[in-house]
Parts: sequence; C-alpha cells; structure tokens
Amino acid sequence: MAGFALAVTLVRSPRVQAQDDDDRDSNDPRIEQGFDIAPVPLNLDGKNRKLVGLGSYIVNAQADCNGCHSAGPATEFLPGGNPYFGQKPTMINPATYLSDGNDFGPISGPPSPDIISRNLTPSTKTGLPEGDHTFAQFLEIIRHGKDFDHLHPNCSDTVTENCFPPFPPFDGNLLQIMPWPIYRNMTDHDIRAIYEYLKAVPCIQGNYPGPAGADAGIPPEPAERCG
Repeated sequence: MAGFALAVTLVRSPRVQAQDDDDRDSNDPRIEQGFDIAPVPLNLDGKNRKLVGLGSYIVNAQADCNGCHSAGPATEFLPGGNPYFGQKPTMINPATYLSDGNDFGPISGPPSPDIISRNLTPSTKTGLPEGDHTFAQFLEIIRHGKDFDHLHPNCSDTVTENCFPPFPPFDGNLLQIMPWPIYRNMTDHDIRAIYEYLKAVPCIQGNYPGPAGADAGIPPEPAERCG
C-alpha cells in the first residue's frame, strides 16, 4: 500500500505544480484592493480579472508607474487632490494617467537627447500597451531594457543630432531609465499582471513618442493612439 500511495503522489504532483493564474491568485487580497484603487475605469473584456486586479495593485500601490509615466506633479493630480500640497485624498488625473511626458533630461552632453517617459496605455489599433508591444517584448524591456523603438541611437557619420556618444557605457539599443532595478527583480507572474492591467486601462492620447527629434524635448506631432 505504501508503494501504491507513493506512485499516486508522483503521478499527481505535476498537476499541483501546473496551477493556472486563477488558482495561484485565488486568495490574494491584493486583487480586490487593486480594483479599489484603480484611478481609471477598466475594460475587462477578454482579460484575466485576477491578473488585472493584481497588476493594478502593483502599478498603483507599489511601483508608482504613474509617477514617471505622466508629465509630473503639475498635471499628475487633479486640483484639490495633490499630495505634495498636503491635499487629501489623493486624486490621480485620469486624463494624463500613464500617458507619457516626464522629462528626465539628458544623460550626457550635446547632442544627447532628453530622456522622456513613454505612453504605457494601450492603443485602440492593437489593444496592446506600451507602444503596441507584445508581452514577450514587454518582458524583454523590463528585464533587459531593450528599446524596440530605437528612439535614441548612438551618434555616427549619418546620425549627428539627438544621439548618444558612440562609446560605452552609452548604448542606443537600450532604454536609459528602464529597467528600473526593482522591476527587473519581479517574477514573470507579477510582470504579466502589470501587462494585463495596462491592457485594461483606457487609451489616453499623449505626445510621446513621436517623430524623430522627440527625444530632444522638441514637441512632437502626437502619435495617434486612440483614434
């Protein structure tokens, strides 16, 4: 009988390890808290509800994504809800939420471009967030900082403006802010939750990224996202 019980255990173990996202998150209190604190209406059609709720908790209660992916405190909060003025409760401005524009300045001397945060909201064309990137691409961005848009190349004989010096540590293939160190330490599951939440937020029209020159702080022609 002992051998039979051991055999049953060995057969069933892989099924226990192969839990889906719903099983893993079923008792996580952060999910409902995430829905309570989401500052914008969420579209759950075709989404994993539990991942969306968990993603909202990470984005809005832990990672402060909007703190960098909006144009800054002047427009990040609604009048009367700016915590930097001691106003309570905090009220996020839904018109600018996660929609880009925070200028971090240049990382070297001229002709280095300013580094400006990008729009994380999904476009209506694809429904994908963060510049229409797939989850595999999003994971690569978070883990390794790859710039799929290649908006700030290294300077060369043919690229002489809005570019980085063509020597280490400057690498035009990489983003210069992401990956923020704590994000690259997250599990794939948590990053997937962030991605699922970003798919559920509304498309919000920002001004960045736009045509070449936007990295230098030159106001770009708005890239149409929400048409």
